[in-house]
Amino acid sequence: MKKILSPLVLLLIGTPAFLLAGFAYPPTLPDAESFTYKKVGGTELNLYAFKPKGWKASDKRSAVVFFFGGGWKAGSPEQFAEQCKYLAKRGMVAITADYRVSSRNHTTALDCVNDARDAVRWTRSHAAELGIDPNRIAAGGGSAGGHIAACLGTIAPDKKEKISSRPDAMFLFNPACVLAPMEGVPPRSPDVQESLRQRLGVEHAEDLSPAHHVTGNAPPCILFHGKSDTTVPFVTAKVFAQKMKQVGVRCDLKGFEGEAHGFFNYGRNGNRPFKKSMEQLNEFLVSLGWIKK
Repeated sequence: MKKILSPLVLLLIGTPAFLLAGFAYPPTLPDAESFTYKKVGGTELNLYAFKPKGWKASDKRSAVVFFFGGGWKAGSPEQFAEQCKYLAKRGMVAITADYRVSSRNHTTALDCVNDARDAVRWTRSHAAELGIDPNRIAAGGGSAGGHIAACLGTIAPDKKEKISSRPDAMFLFNPACVLAPMEGVPPRSPDVQESLRQRLGVEHAEDLSPAHHVTGNAPPCILFHGKSDTTVPFVTAKVFAQKMKQVGVRCDLKGFEGEAHGFFNYGRNGNRPFKKSMEQLNEFLVSLGWIKK
């Protein structure tokens, strides 16, 4: 019998392997073209691009870079392969990215975010090669990957960038968006908050907490969250969406009744949540003018 961990333990040690079952590492993605976007500490980090039928390098298609979940500790780019295939069929260039995690690379969440910045910069700088519009690149992800994507859309980089890592839209699936005390969110104990800060790799947890950095410069967002999520409570999604709307930025919050953490993954619950979330994402993209109805 599998041991069920508490939400606070899940947050601190990362998503257990049994919740990520079926996502192999290294990933096996024969339908995707791989590109190395970064080499660091003897590790090669790749992007896996799914291209639509009829793709040409001269295209100016919209694109997305997805980041997998796993508590910044584990996970695989395979997690978003089916979302990428769906969006490629809808005409986008859909990419799922690798990045360093603590179990393999002894890194912190800050390193994860820095890798993600490099992934988006590489994608934008190779727009002509990838057949994409450099001004229509989204960042997406689930759980810790959703946190990473949200950081790119809300937190300014430490140094001035020659090529921007800020996405033009965000696709967030049960993201960890509130990582420091905030009104409306139940507080964590001081010990748990301090452990989280150390795992983040920053001086103050709010330095890497997307909800604490929302401004009017944030890109439009669609946020999918299970209302029965006990790992990343639904209230955090409501607070983040409210912060976005307060500064005049679109944030479409899609709550899923009775669904827990990771509900959106392909293969869960007969794929009903997967299909519904992708249909809602499709409508969001049509409204942005990124794909045709």
